[in-house]
Amino acid sequence: MTVTEPGGQDLRAFLRAQEGADDVLTVREEIEGEDVAALVAELAARGRHDMLVCPRVEGLGTTLVTNVFASRERLARLLGTDPAGLHRAYQAASARPREPRVVAHGPVQEVVTEGPAVDLTALPMIRHFASDRGPYLTSGVITAEAPPDAPDRAGNLSYHRSMVHSRTELATSLHSRGHLWQLLRLAEERGRVLPVAMVVGAHPLFLLAAAARVGPGDDERALAGGLFGAPLDVVETPRHGIRVPAGAELVLEGVIDPARRADEGPFGEFSGYSSDRSTHNVLTVQSVLRRRDALLLDVVGGNSAEHLTLARLPREAETAAQLGRRFPEVTALHYPTSGTHFHAYVALRQARPGQARQVMLALLGWDPYLKTVVAVDEDVDVRRDADVLWAVATHLQPHRDVFLVDGLPGSPLDPSSTPDGTTSRMALDATRGPGFHGVRIRVDPHRAHTARRLLDGPAPCG
Repeated sequence: MTVTEPGGQDLRAFLRAQEGADDVLTVREEIEGEDVAALVAELAARGRHDMLVCPRVEGLGTTLVTNVFASRERLARLLGTDPAGLHRAYQAASARPREPRVVAHGPVQEVVTEGPAVDLTALPMIRHFASDRGPYLTSGVITAEAPPDAPDRAGNLSYHRSMVHSRTELATSLHSRGHLWQLLRLAEERGRVLPVAMVVGAHPLFLLAAAARVGPGDDERALAGGLFGAPLDVVETPRHGIRVPAGAELVLEGVIDPARRADEGPFGEFSGYSSDRSTHNVLTVQSVLRRRDALLLDVVGGNSAEHLTLARLPREAETAAQLGRRFPEVTALHYPTSGTHFHAYVALRQARPGQARQVMLALLGWDPYLKTVVAVDEDVDVRRDADVLWAVATHLQPHRDVFLVDGLPGSPLDPSSTPDGTTSRMALDATRGPGFHGVRIRVDPHRAHTARRLLDGPAPCG
């Protein structure tokens, strides 16, 4: 795979590989924490998705790196492909999981603080939006393993926003109700607390693995090994022996008590709205492992391209693979940033009438977050909103090509969902369909090449 050299599984190896890239922006001026989200928003408004390196963030005391996942091109390079091949490359690598390899020592153990010496108020973190309750850790991956007597011993990686509640406690939300939530319930049934370790700062491939949707018997750390093309090197935490990346920047080890609660939120969520919806869990930190000069890997929340792409790329890839196996006529799938997690565009070669509807029904059934699916022909670029909207404008008749499904479970963070948490879903068939008449306007490829040469050459017209 792309990262196999010694020491190549950490954030710093990734940063070294990006040196000289034209989509990396180093901010030399001193800035405040809330300037970070503003910079990312301004870049997006200009059609840019640069990774930001900020060595001088007021009060932080370390370098902040953010917007890593905003660019599909950057993620494609990481997987040795181009944006069109991103789904296939991700699926091919994740289909070859490798169990993690325990090593005796790692850079994350350079400084270990335990017990009364733990002070979370010294952690590097920033406030992203004025509506946030306070500074948040946004890239924290909680690592947990099942109780020893549980039938399923697989570990779990998952993201959970977290803010400081006290010197030794983080208030966090387990709102995804995923595998970590299930592990906490197992601990509660046994009258125990759940040992966990939060990883803050690791190689982007580890973070992509943490965003994957896998079954309760699968461990995302093995999936990370598939993405790396080599076993993930891990060390065991001092108190509970939880296996965490040896090259992580910072690890917070402790327990989640099923009975403890603390106020948490509001926080800028993927919907583009500030949400105070939370499970209000408490992570009590018993030990801190870190590098001496630990960097802060930040993820700008809200509906930023980074937040959305990190969460949805594994989901897209998995869904595209499922669709491709069942419907070989599907040629592309894309979740647009404009639709947060609620829209999908699918392109296909229709082999028979009604096939676009069948594909859209499959998508709406597979992905509980989706509310709207648009089907287009294979010559429409699903990565461009304007192209999809053109297809809707010129191919779709609402009375014939739109259908609704009501009363399905939806996302708990959808501000439009009904009080019982259900949602309706809509499918728009913007394919040409049988009997469609029209010849699509095309620019001759030779003329397009000439136009690019005239505009991009040393002496452009003007």
